[in-house]
Amino acid sequence: MNARHVADYILSKIDVEAGDSITNLKLQKLLYYVQGWHLAVNGGGLFEDDVQAWPYGPVVPEIYHAFKMFGSGAILPTSDLKAAEGQLPETTRRLIDQVWERYGAMTGLELMRKTHKEAPWLNTPEGRSITPETMRDFFVQERQRLIASSGLGEPDDDTVRHIEEMLSAHA
Repeated sequence: MNARHVADYILSKIDVEAGDSITNLKLQKLLYYVQGWHLAVNGGGLFEDDVQAWPYGPVVPEIYHAFKMFGSGAILPTSDLKAAEGQLPETTRRLIDQVWERYGAMTGLELMRKTHKEAPWLNTPEGRSITPETMRDFFVQERQRLIASSGLGEPDDDTVRHIEEMLSAHA
């Protein structure tokens, strides 16, 4: 799968009529979090595109260049929800929805500041690819931290998914 399908799905969630918007900066960080959480939960990456460490945080270069014409302004959605949904399996949409619930209310700047405190960006030289292993290790630790903070010990996979859904709803 390529990151454009994921980006299209994220963009389809924006309700322009309600005043919602998303910038390229925010889209880049959400793609990073989607990839990271997918690596932690499923062991492998969701999309094949590289995530690189740029000065303003993690970036998927192909997607950055596709939307750079918007500058720091809002990206105008390019596909409707039904078309975007059709490109992704339901389990993938659920994971993206959980990432959206957890991070979607944050601004691009807030997400940038958050990623600047996290090991994958901190430990990768500028302009280099953040390895899937680096991302997976970090997000596996984050997942374990969230599970431990729930006080439930080591739950089974269904319980883990339920906890993650609850945590994302209250993030």
